[in-house]
Amino acid sequence: MNTWLPTSPCTPGACAYQPGKPAGAVRAVLRLALALALVLLAVPAAPPVRLLPARPRHALVRAWSAALVRSMGIRITVHGAPGPGGGSLIVANHISWLDVPLVAAVLPGRMLAKSEIGAWPVLGPLAARAGTLFIERDRIRALPRTVAALAGAMRAGDRVTVFPEGSTWCGRAQGPFRRAAFQSALDARVPVQPLRIAYRLADGSLAGAPAFVGDDPLTASLWRIARARGVRAEVRLLARIPVGRHTDRRALAAAAREAVLGTTGRELPLLAGIPAQQRPGGEPDQPSATDRDSAKRPAASVHQCVSSRPASASSLRTPS
Repeated sequence: MNTWLPTSPCTPGACAYQPGKPAGAVRAVLRLALALALVLLAVPAAPPVRLLPARPRHALVRAWSAALVRSMGIRITVHGAPGPGGGSLIVANHISWLDVPLVAAVLPGRMLAKSEIGAWPVLGPLAARAGTLFIERDRIRALPRTVAALAGAMRAGDRVTVFPEGSTWCGRAQGPFRRAAFQSALDARVPVQPLRIAYRLADGSLAGAPAFVGDDPLTASLWRIARARGVRAEVRLLARIPVGRHTDRRALAAAAREAVLGTTGRELPLLAGIPAQQRPGGEPDQPSATDRDSAKRPAASVHQCVSSRPASASSLRTPS
């Protein structure tokens, strides 16, 4: 693995704990079967992104994405309203593979994903038809080309969604924002739309089941979410950062991170809110932000459950 790729100290054992009795196996299987049916039906039915005008295409994506999230037993709550249409950079914190359909259910657009997803059976063709922009994460020299592709898509009037933390975090802890994608917004002269994602239980506390972190296999994550009870996905559309407010990507990324995470440089305690018996030993050190985009990786945590597997390229670990 290249050392510049982002990492997170979050792990399934530390972060995915959720109190309460899980749903029965039969209900979980039915949820998974419905989700699989939605994915399989979408491949032949989905038209290539440019064959439909933006409004009906977005309506179709929004309805399908919302159905996929709800098929897993998760309700969606949206706070705020989207701004005017046209090109924009959508940035959000990254907790789970569920973030991808969740954002699409609220603000449909094009996603940035790792190039390997394009080769996946079923999901690869679906992502390509949806207009996903792919990045070769292991080739830092390909980064300028990716930034140019993002800027071109936004100049053409597309929304483009990225997860600038570069890896999934549990929601109790957060990572620094990589700045490269913000350069594309500056180049395209489009606004940045920050989103805040949270998965909550009925009492308002953070849900652990959706966290897709560390070396968590996708199959284990799917089963854990399918058996979770009372999870609500919350999306907050925050105030747009208009064109011209920040003239360099460092300042723009810092402003977006403060809007999304409410903090400019330090991550929240990883294990806050997790029962002591569920915690591995010790609190994590606080990773520091990188000084150069995609040239260094954040200072590694010395916590015993440091993850070395990043989630994605924008980054995404799952289909976008």
